[in-house]
Amino acid sequence: MPEPYQDLIQIFNDTFSSSTNTRLIKGDDEPLYSPASNTCDYHQIIFAHGFYASALHEVSHWCVAGKARRLLEDFGYWYMPDGRNAEQQKTFERVEIKPQAIEWAFSVAAGKKFNVSADNLNGAAADTITFKENVFQQVQQYLNQGFPVRAQAFIDALANFYNVSLPLNITQFSANATFNHSETVTHV
Repeated sequence: MPEPYQDLIQIFNDTFSSSTNTRLIKGDDEPLYSPASNTCDYHQIIFAHGFYASALHEVSHWCVAGKARRLLEDFGYWYMPDGRNAEQQKTFERVEIKPQAIEWAFSVAAGKKFNVSADNLNGAAADTITFKENVFQQVQQYLNQGFPVRAQAFIDALANFYNVSLPLNITQFSANATFNHSETVTHV
């Protein structure tokens, strides 16, 4: 049964709509960040197909994007779709460590499972073990040094809505994630 993405939209919009002029929007196909423009007077984080995990992932990118990047479509980030070669995949994994660590914290705060994703089913094989370890290390760093301000605000809002104890701690992460890189899923 799909997760109720409507709750996420409400939680996000209640937390950030007024203060950041940003709204979480259910989209159809590919996710997209669209800054305010002549056609829409607020920023939009558009997630794919009503997928709960897509919403959390796109919000995590918004949380690491600086002020200047939040004025650019898709934050001006480099992205190459599924089918990346080995070097492109390494670049993808380097830029995904922080967003996926934040997404993992969102998942824990919402009481949901998290899937570390190499997002390259039709490309070069990912170093799944190293990538997963790097994301986990980033989670530890955030737990020790603090999450970005917007990320912490969303963690707090999610935990409040889903009745998850705060502050988050490392034991909540060690058994929570799986790795999605092909048809098989392995546990951390």
